[in-house]
Amino acid sequence: MIQIALIALVALTFSMVATPLMRRVALRAGVVSVPRTRDIHLAPVPLLGGAAIYAAFVAALLLFGDRAYIRELVGILLGATLISLFGFADDRWGLGALAKLGGQTLAGAVLVLGGTQVQLFPQPWINWALTIVWVVGITNALNFLDNMDGLSGGVATIAAAFFLLLAAMNTPRQVLVGAMAAALIGACVGFLRYNLNPATIFMGDTGSLFIGFVLAALAIKLRFLSNTPLVTWMVPVCVLALPIFDTALVLVSRLRRGVNPFTTAGKDHLSHRLHALGLTRREAVLTCYLLAGACGLVGVYLTQARPLEAYVVAGALAVTGVAGIIWLERVCPSGVPSQLRSG
Repeated sequence: MIQIALIALVALTFSMVATPLMRRVALRAGVVSVPRTRDIHLAPVPLLGGAAIYAAFVAALLLFGDRAYIRELVGILLGATLISLFGFADDRWGLGALAKLGGQTLAGAVLVLGGTQVQLFPQPWINWALTIVWVVGITNALNFLDNMDGLSGGVATIAAAFFLLLAAMNTPRQVLVGAMAAALIGACVGFLRYNLNPATIFMGDTGSLFIGFVLAALAIKLRFLSNTPLVTWMVPVCVLALPIFDTALVLVSRLRRGVNPFTTAGKDHLSHRLHALGLTRREAVLTCYLLAGACGLVGVYLTQARPLEAYVVAGALAVTGVAGIIWLERVCPSGVPSQLRSG
């Protein structure tokens, strides 16, 4: 536990120091987010906060991580570095959806080659394909979620905290998962010091893609020896249910409106709709935090549940998510309350 606490503290300190430095670099290099019609900020905001998160995460693990797991860690860091470079390229010059998808797929392949992959089926190729689909899906989900000050970083911190808890609950304890989760928590919390509303810096795609990739890798690395895979595959899905829900909401909304969900952006995310329904932006973000925490608690419960109980609880969570999408599409389509649209 001392090692885990030290990793989190180093990542936190490094992130708090590096973030304002990256803000200056972003301003000098012109890597800023200029307000567009889909954005909620009114003045240009520096990007590259994600570079500080990445540097803090890597530095903490290299300095105080367990050398016994270096081979597994190298594969994860290579994939994370690759996807961060694609994110930086998008922040600086802009990339098309296909280019970003290609980068995410390549990073997922690096993860598989490094030995980190889903192990649910006897056929290796199915596990490889499922690993890449999971990595691409969760990476994009965190990227989609980065739409309001403090949202993506805060939800990632909550998810990483649950992964850390789950790693500690298992016997034997999963040191690599715990160390990576602690490093991500420290890096994100240090960044949130400058990213909570009103934000003075954004993480950009450099950060959101990196965070999504690391969370996807943590979910794959977790092992639950006390329960059957028939149940435990649902645990990381529940822990990451909030970004998955937000992505599903956006996809359904945009497909219903007949627009490309990957090349079209808008104020149709969960946070935008909560704000449109009367919450302040901070309240909308905090509500998302609470929902993410509730989903994480469901994930923890599933680790100890019998198969029937687990599927009933997970099914109830899924039904609640579907009902939430239907309700939000009725009362607040596209981020605008229906009564305002009809008026």
